Amino acid sequence: MKFVQGKWAVAAGVLTLVSALAGGVAQAQDKTFVMKITTPTIHAVLDQYGAAFGAAVEKDSGGRIKSQLYPASQLGTIPRQIEGTQFGAIQCAIIPPEFFVGIDERFEVLAAPGLVTSAAQAEKVAADPDVLKFYLALGANKGLHGVAVGFAEQSEVISKDAIRKLDDFKGKKLRIFASEFQSASFKRLGATPVAMSPSDVMTAIQQGSLDSAVAGVQLLSGLHFFDAAKYITLTNHAAIFYVVEISKKWYESLPPDLQQIIDRDAASTALNFNPRAKEIEDAAIKAWTAGGGEFINLPADQQADMIKTMSGVGADITKDKPPLAEAFKIVSDAAQKNK
Repeated sequence: MKFVQGKWAVAAGVLTLVSALAGGVAQAQDKTFVMKITTPTIHAVLDQYGAAFGAAVEKDSGGRIKSQLYPASQLGTIPRQIEGTQFGAIQCAIIPPEFFVGIDERFEVLAAPGLVTSAAQAEKVAADPDVLKFYLALGANKGLHGVAVGFAEQSEVISKDAIRKLDDFKGKKLRIFASEFQSASFKRLGATPVAMSPSDVMTAIQQGSLDSAVAGVQLLSGLHFFDAAKYITLTNHAAIFYVVEISKKWYESLPPDLQQIIDRDAASTALNFNPRAKEIEDAAIKAWTAGGGEFINLPADQQADMIKTMSGVGADITKDKPPLAEAFKIVSDAAQKNK
């Protein structure tokens, strides 16, 4: 009898344990996670991608992940957005890779001037398996989990006084992204580069501490920069890409099935977003002219000279930095392969 009672006691204990484990799994399945998504832009590819990515994750997770989009640097300057993502206060950052150079200088190689010459080529470079493998691994030891790379638009130069020829760059105080490639490129044109977050640029132009700035027409139109400076010179000297970085701390707190949804939806949204990106670019161009802005093309021979002058920057900067040179080769090979 004692033996029989012992068997029932053991069985009851096992049932209790199974029930507790099942309850824990059910509780994990029922938990809702918030994904705050930050971007420096509004009405541009970065934030519109963020909206599409967030919607896909909400749908595919059955509402277990709720997305909140914060465009136009609402959560702070770009450095603060990156720090917030590293530490888990922000769950997702969608930002051009050059701004992550403080974490790893190899992030900036996609900003090399003359790397790509068209949107179609840039889209292929962003989707290249070698580029993705390299970029998504960057920052893994600094609190970031990379999930996607995409092409946003071409780089242009906005200015208070029109830049109609190469000589007009000389002496200009010009805002750049946090990139040695951009700094070296515009120094060769005689400008004085100043790295600055987008949220500070308009005020700097209005106050006269900047004469011009590197940016894309989407950001410039979305933030109504035509109120401060109306001239955009279509330099097309480099492409503006974006990387999608998830807080590693937050990502690792998710159940495996939700991790898979994050990874899958980020990649598929980026791959399928290119037609929408073209629509956003066209709308931004119309908005710029409707706001009183003007587009300028350099004379054809001077445009060619500018690209020739800038194109050697990548090799010059990376030649004495083996890790950076290896990274530059990855993106250069992808650009050549996908011409």
